[in-house]
Amino acid sequence: MIVLITGASSGFGRAIAKKFGENGHKVIALARRKERLESLQREIPQCEILPCDICDKVALKNSLASLPKEFQSIDVLVNNAGLALGIEPAQICDFDDWERMIAVNISALSFLTHLILPQMVERKSGHIITLGSIAGKYPYPGGNVYGATKAFVRQFALGLRADLAGTNVRVSDIEPGLAESEFSLVRFKGDEERAKALYKGSNALQPQDIAEAVYWVSTLPKHVNINTLEMMPTTQSFSALSVHKE
Repeated sequence: MIVLITGASSGFGRAIAKKFGENGHKVIALARRKERLESLQREIPQCEILPCDICDKVALKNSLASLPKEFQSIDVLVNNAGLALGIEPAQICDFDDWERMIAVNISALSFLTHLILPQMVERKSGHIITLGSIAGKYPYPGGNVYGATKAFVRQFALGLRADLAGTNVRVSDIEPGLAESEFSLVRFKGDEERAKALYKGSNALQPQDIAEAVYWVSTLPKHVNINTLEMMPTTQSFSALSVHKE
């Protein structure tokens, strides 16, 4: 298979790229940090890199057009690029953070999917995999727009399933819970101590766990589609509903 993975320079994306690459598939790794993509490329036998800001539509189109012919018929698109910024209450957060999350988690994901889908439909074969989150289903304080973007990702994936009925193109949304990666470092804007404290003693999911899930849904028999896959570390569960008493 030819697999395009966004946000492939670190965390989930890098682990997913390595999982596919180590199993003999062709990997297209897309992310902003060129030096990290180059180090990934050295670890994967068949890997093309696209150093590109996923929010730059022109650069994204040009990057895809520049792919060698043997990498152009993309079989699997893994929409992994995404981020959370801040965990402040809605009334005091930075609105720029909201706009950035919407741009990456919704607009860029939608645009790239729209670019890739026609070739899959024409071939009557392909798989769109989105990286959602349990935050799209279970709200928590400070999750506000991040959770809303992941609710969009889930519903977008299900909407694609409805639109693509009869095309043989599969769509899956992977929804992790607490997972240890650079995600929280980005969310806390470089505060390493705060990020480490979140994971300490939690036995959180690891990027390799997410990679296994993505690889599994993409390598099932063609007549099987996993619509949504929710996963948490065993240590994580559901909170009781909050009741404020005066």
